[in-house]
Amino acid sequence: MDKRRLVYAGIFLLICILLGYAIYRVFFYKPKPQIPTGTTSGQQGQFPAVGEGKTPGQITTGPSGLPSSGTRTTTPGMTTTDTTGQRPTGVVDTITDKPLVNKITDIKTKSASASKDGGARFYNEQDGHFYTIDSQGNARLLNDKVFYNVDKVTWSPANNESIVEYPDGANIYFNFDTGEQVTLPSHWEEFSFSGEGGQIAAKSMGLDQENRWLITSDPKGNNINLIEPMGENASKVIIDWSPARQVVALSATGEAQGSNRQEILLIGLNGENFRSLTIEGRGLQEQWSPEGDKLLHSVYSGRNDYKPELWITDATPDTVGENRRPLGVNTWANKCTMADDRYAYCGVPDSLETGAGFAPQMADNVPDKLFKIDTVTGIKTQISLEGLYTVDSIFTSEDGSTLYFTDKSQNGLFTIPLK
Repeated sequence: MDKRRLVYAGIFLLICILLGYAIYRVFFYKPKPQIPTGTTSGQQGQFPAVGEGKTPGQITTGPSGLPSSGTRTTTPGMTTTDTTGQRPTGVVDTITDKPLVNKITDIKTKSASASKDGGARFYNEQDGHFYTIDSQGNARLLNDKVFYNVDKVTWSPANNESIVEYPDGANIYFNFDTGEQVTLPSHWEEFSFSGEGGQIAAKSMGLDQENRWLITSDPKGNNINLIEPMGENASKVIIDWSPARQVVALSATGEAQGSNRQEILLIGLNGENFRSLTIEGRGLQEQWSPEGDKLLHSVYSGRNDYKPELWITDATPDTVGENRRPLGVNTWANKCTMADDRYAYCGVPDSLETGAGFAPQMADNVPDKLFKIDTVTGIKTQISLEGLYTVDSIFTSEDGSTLYFTDKSQNGLFTIPLK
């Protein structure tokens, strides 16, 4: 009997030990990080090559990352170099000498854009007027006409005119200098002006899928040209006329590349057979450089927890896809502006939840840091905001001397001197 009790006690003790070990492995054990084998270090200050795109077809449905070098904060005015004499990729210089942000108006602004006189222009949601304002905050009416409940404004980059869209689908062309107003078809949407302002591109959305086209016309809706049929793929087409006027839209209808890649077709005015662009994710947003030679864009994928990630690539028809590389920044392209072919200014959220790429509104209440990004070297310079801001729209003045931005949670137009 005593032997049986000893056996039972031994079995019970063994079970307790095994259960205790299992609980430790499940809840408390943390494996040591493993260093992957087969990696090699690249040269500092350069980006890894990522490859090029392919030659596209029509708008029809067909069947790497930057090494981290850490964050380094330096005293204003000082620089850091590596042993080769080049600036290492990823270095952050923080400007902290004085507050730079100036709120130049309390007006509830919408659809702000650079104006030809070096200032900015925008729609005032409170009184229904359009204004222009200089960098000192001196505002004046563009025209005394009142526009109530405007949904969206697309500005001409060259002239004092715009396409005004309303929530019910109504669209009008308006010239602020002459007061001329023309009603455009209500089934047109997603407008974009050509660089010289002489034409617009849009989606013509007929009720029948066979009658949905990428079109161009003059700003008053005359001289309509059918560029490409979109059919059921209209939602995959981004209307965005390049400053060089060669590309009128981008279409995510290339050959299948897997869940984390897409082939983007570049659409020209005359059926050109441009090379395509391969992007490393979904949810494409883009910004052209002022000359149209570069395309800043953001995508999200499983590689980065479905957070937006910035990339840069050459973007002329002859060079598209060349020098394509990630910039090591998690933000959306519509929170950025390219001052020239090299430098971009971006609002970058302090933190992003997994899956933010699917739902950008998740970051609407997250404060941004403001960075100047050198897209050639990858160096990111933080600009002190001395306050909490969440960038909504952002652009530079025509002469590049001033950075303008609006905020998602507060009224007004804000400026930062760049020169």
